[in-house]
Amino acid sequence: MVTTIKREEFCFLVVDDFSTMRRIISGLLRELGFKKILEAEDGKAALRQLELSAESGEPVHFVLSDVNMPVMNGFQLLEALRSKPEGNALRTVPVLLVTAEGRKEDIIRAAQLGATGYIVKPFNKDTVGDKIHLTLKNRGILVD
Repeated sequence: MVTTIKREEFCFLVVDDFSTMRRIISGLLRELGFKKILEAEDGKAALRQLELSAESGEPVHFVLSDVNMPVMNGFQLLEALRSKPEGNALRTVPVLLVTAEGRKEDIIRAAQLGATGYIVKPFNKDTVGDKIHLTLKNRGILVD
């Protein structure tokens, strides 16, 4: 079964403690044709934003999160999401982790926690676009 979501309604949440990096990633998403992009400065703020968006009926469809952040890091955010009760949409929201460190143990941990993917900085529009496209295709989601 394929689920179709209009491109202008598809919502991303970009999570990074550096505002410059949030702007860069948001800019790449806009270059890929996406318009609805929310931002959060750490995992705790992201979790709050995800819950508010879900309650409002305008859910976040995809999260791109830094790993190393204060308050709540990307791994902790992922754990919080994956531990939501069965049937809660936040439990399965795709999370692509973005980091400056490509340590093997971090990549393994991300996979074990249920991350959609892992991108090491620096990256470009094509890398991000390919990861997003592959994730959506594997989940039967068509962004039109």
